[in-house]
Amino acid sequence: MHRQELLSLLSRHRTCFMEEAAYIDRARAFVEAHEDCFHCDLWPGHVTGSAWVVSPDRSRVLLLHHRKHEQWFQPGGHADGDADILRVALRETSEETGLDSSHIRLVSEAVFDVDVHAVPASERGPRHDHYDIRFLVEMDDDLEIPGNVESHEVIWVPLHEVARYNRNRSTYRMVDKTRRLRNALLSARLPG
Repeated sequence: MHRQELLSLLSRHRTCFMEEAAYIDRARAFVEAHEDCFHCDLWPGHVTGSAWVVSPDRSRVLLLHHRKHEQWFQPGGHADGDADILRVALRETSEETGLDSSHIRLVSEAVFDVDVHAVPASERGPRHDHYDIRFLVEMDDDLEIPGNVESHEVIWVPLHEVARYNRNRSTYRMVDKTRRLRNALLSARLPG
């Protein structure tokens, strides 16, 4: 995927959330302005990729307690120069869960969510923004998830309990989108 392909993904992504619509505009402007947007040493920000991992029935979400930030998040991370942000999201999901990629099923190649958030200054670098491009993936929730060294813990959380672990507005947005998907899935299963 070239930078132009990400711009195309962003231009096709639609949202009913005003805040996310603003993030889409910011991300497009950032990607257009920076040829090196996929490099994590670009300041004041860079593109990252993550995956919102749901159970097949959409009732549970996979969250990781990240060591670096001491918070619960979905799997994801830096592109490290890889312009294929979907591949980045899938790679990070495999690495952070400790599962082979064969266990991770992409629900759609379309963008699921876009978020722009500030990362505080640290020994790695100054305060900067992450332009996080998120994709929806599915994983069997009966698999043992070994995790890796980047996380304290990896757990399945019932959709209605996600706010106990992460109260970020972007997480709320993804939970709301998942509820809508779950309702559509349940409606499709109803007879007649």
